[in-house]
Amino acid sequence: MSTTALVTLRTRATRTQRRSRLGTIDKPRRSLLLTILTGIVLVYSLIPLVWLFINASKTQSDLFSTFGLWFGGEFALFDNIGRAVSYDDGIFLRWFANTLLYVGVGAGGATLLAILGGYALAKFDFPGRKVVFAVVIGAVAVPPTALAVPTFLMFSEMGITNTPWSVLIPSLISPFGLYLMWTFASEAIPAELMEAARIDGASEFRTFWQVCMPLLAPGTITVLLFTMVATWNNYFLPLIMLRNADWYPLILGLNQWNAQAATAGGEAIFDLVLTGSLLTIVPLIVAFLFMQRFWQSGLAAGSVKE
Repeated sequence: MSTTALVTLRTRATRTQRRSRLGTIDKPRRSLLLTILTGIVLVYSLIPLVWLFINASKTQSDLFSTFGLWFGGEFALFDNIGRAVSYDDGIFLRWFANTLLYVGVGAGGATLLAILGGYALAKFDFPGRKVVFAVVIGAVAVPPTALAVPTFLMFSEMGITNTPWSVLIPSLISPFGLYLMWTFASEAIPAELMEAARIDGASEFRTFWQVCMPLLAPGTITVLLFTMVATWNNYFLPLIMLRNADWYPLILGLNQWNAQAATAGGEAIFDLVLTGSLLTIVPLIVAFLFMQRFWQSGLAAGSVKE
């Protein structure tokens, strides 16, 4: 056997023994109390989803005559879906498209700006860096609802209220996403790697795009998930900015449907409200399931090193 092959075998054996020791030391301990608490949290989280699915499959009459956590006499889910997407000339599909627009441009733009800003603040030293840090920390502590009214007054003076811009522009700013990318980039990108790329003649843009960006992928997915959920569930900002129902997002449009029963001559369509709510959360569930592995790796990045 050659010397190279012998060294390779010894290295593999050493790694196997190390992993075996780590597996023995870090073997998870079972806890009955922790299992019970986890089960309670799981049930608490699933009950609203189960209730929504069951009641979205009922007719309007069955909603008030049957038990909330069991199906009615007729499984009307698909019929309700058809009525929801066709009601009022298909306004639900318009609201769905508006939501995709707000999430695609708003959450996507906020994630991009957070990546660029966080990378610059983490890896470059420039005058005023500490001031920017203080501003970002302060912005994270300010609730978005506190800025909604001043933003409305400013946009009203600019003449862009009741337009998609009044929702898209504030959605582009995510102080928490910027702070998260800042801290992630500080730990995920070694300074030596950037210096090696510069010595090889790579420009700053190429260093960022080809060297640093792959390392920022887990953090990027995490920020994207947070901003996407925040934009998808944004209710107060569109409420004060928009008057034309054609520009409503889903969450605001469903609230309008729900309020119809309380208006004079309004039609009670609670079955369509529940069905629309079920259709509204499906894209979020799909997005979380699709990006779950990236999200988990982003939260755990740097916690374990071999």
